[in-house]
Amino acid sequence: MEALTPPKSHNSKKKKRKAIEFDTQVQMLKEQQEKNAPMLGYYPSGFDPLNLKNPESSKLGFFRDQKRLRRVELVVKPNGSKVDYVGNSHFGEAAVGRMNSYALAVVDKRSQSFRLAPINANRVFRLQPLARASRASETEPETPAKIEDAEDRRLKRHKLTDRYGTKGAIKKDKEAMRLSQKEDPDVMPEINQILEATPIDKTAIESSSLNTDNNLPPHDLSATTPEKAYLLDKIILKGEWDYVRDILERLQSGQEIKPDVYPSFVCNRCYKVELNKDEAEKSRLAGILSYISHLINIKNRYSAGGGGKSSKHHVYLPSILSQKFDKMFINKEKNRLSDDKIGSLISYVLVLTLFVDEFQTDFTDIAKDLKMSALSLRPYFENLGCKFARRNKVTVATLPTPLKFPTLRKRRRG
Repeated sequence: MEALTPPKSHNSKKKKRKAIEFDTQVQMLKEQQEKNAPMLGYYPSGFDPLNLKNPESSKLGFFRDQKRLRRVELVVKPNGSKVDYVGNSHFGEAAVGRMNSYALAVVDKRSQSFRLAPINANRVFRLQPLARASRASETEPETPAKIEDAEDRRLKRHKLTDRYGTKGAIKKDKEAMRLSQKEDPDVMPEINQILEATPIDKTAIESSSLNTDNNLPPHDLSATTPEKAYLLDKIILKGEWDYVRDILERLQSGQEIKPDVYPSFVCNRCYKVELNKDEAEKSRLAGILSYISHLINIKNRYSAGGGGKSSKHHVYLPSILSQKFDKMFINKEKNRLSDDKIGSLISYVLVLTLFVDEFQTDFTDIAKDLKMSALSLRPYFENLGCKFARRNKVTVATLPTPLKFPTLRKRRRG
């Protein structure tokens, strides 16, 4: 009996596209120091630059640290957007060692060439959105802290020479000090008269004051109410609110907010959360208090001598906030707060205290949490545009609007 074979379906024969084959030369390019290697950037936020009206008008910048040549930064400035997309090679994901490698392949059918250009690990950039007002300048000048450190070392060396040096060394040192004097007391009165007669360029002062606002929290100079003067949604981002619910959850479960766990300012303001009837406002207020706790914890942990060790307040710091604070405030090489970012951290704390106290804050307890005196905290409030008033025999910091920051003052040196 002959076996029956099923009929062949016409779909069984699929037409396969014939692959085009051609002989080619493969060239592997090596990285050259005098030339920039290819860079790879990706947008984890889902932003697509091709969806812009004029994508070709967007600006692309590549920056390299002049002192640390391995540190590079890629900046994309979309046209018509207030947000820059910034990726760097020394913070966050880029700082983690990579086990894989990337290459850019370019095929030229005409010349039948196939080129592979390697992409190093420090050329793969995670482009994160950052508001332009919050970004530091692309070419950072020498910080005043470094200049002051050099001056302190020079003075200390002069004192040691004056106390223990030989007569010849003391004479040479005095001559060097005389030559290094930048001002002559005999001509200072004449210079001061010239300065007073010189007209002041207000636009230059305004622009210089804007350049010094980089360490201030995000703000709106045109705001007419204190609630809108500092942008809370830019200080505590939308995705961070879910990680600052610890105080609210403790209060809802009947747990006590203890002073050995949380700063005194937070403990003294928890009653505002409990008395608030609006659930949304209660969650917002508790989140701000939790955020203040984390900032104070970072300051105490990474202050000079802290070295990243645990501070007095043992509050769990979520990784999303830890990475953010490390990038904003911490000098990773010295494992402590950057000298030029300590004031920035304090400013963030004080702005949040203003939100908690409805922009009339008694700052005695927050000064103790920051390990400062109330008097030494006043200049930080003034730099935020605050004024001071007496309420029930207590000095409080208020926030008038629109914001007005301190202007530059001419000082005489005698």
